[in-house]
Amino acid sequence: MIEIKRIALAGLLNTVGMLWCLCIAAAPAHAQAPSNPNLNAQLLVGARQSNIAQVERTLAQGAAPNSRNRLGKTALLIASEKGEAAIAERLLKAGADVNLASLEGVTPLMAASYGGHAALVKRLIDAGARTDPIDRMNKPAIVYAAGQGHADVLDALIAAGVDANTPYEHQLTALMWAAGQGQVDAVRRLLARGARPELRDDRGLTALDIARQAGHADVVPLLGGR
Repeated sequence: MIEIKRIALAGLLNTVGMLWCLCIAAAPAHAQAPSNPNLNAQLLVGARQSNIAQVERTLAQGAAPNSRNRLGKTALLIASEKGEAAIAERLLKAGADVNLASLEGVTPLMAASYGGHAALVKRLIDAGARTDPIDRMNKPAIVYAAGQGHADVLDALIAAGVDANTPYEHQLTALMWAAGQGQVDAVRRLLARGARPELRDDRGLTALDIARQAGHADVVPLLGGR
């Protein structure tokens, strides 16, 4: 069972951050597509370095848009992590799979949601990104957005049909994650979008209980507490 202090304090961010600390810098580009391994690797390097000219050049020369590095990250996933909307757009037009996840189960939408790249989140959804996948940490895009306090991303996900009251692992909702992290703007936005503060996790705790125990005095009144 997740302890409430881990939800509230740095332990949660360290756990969540494990998905992102497997950074591209630690992962040399080992492309899997057989067409031209060298070009595929160069495509991944271009995405990693936010070099749109290199991305465009390698795609024009035949690089496979769904090439992956040794962590299973595609160029689109890398661009989504970095919020590189122009590179992501070029990759989508080249046929990149918007739902192709890394070995950790992280999708481009999750990456963009974690990073707070709201415009890119909307573009990925428009391109067919699914909002329901769960990664190996048992978290979907909305949990990452809530925990990081990205209110505009929450708006985009809910507008795309994500239920703000869906319980995830340990019956934790997006509102509980936002409350546990002291994310005032995210809590306000979720409440405005219909999140139910009376819901309880598998320990019987509400979002208010979580915020109180975490010491987030600015969140408590938003949830009806004193």
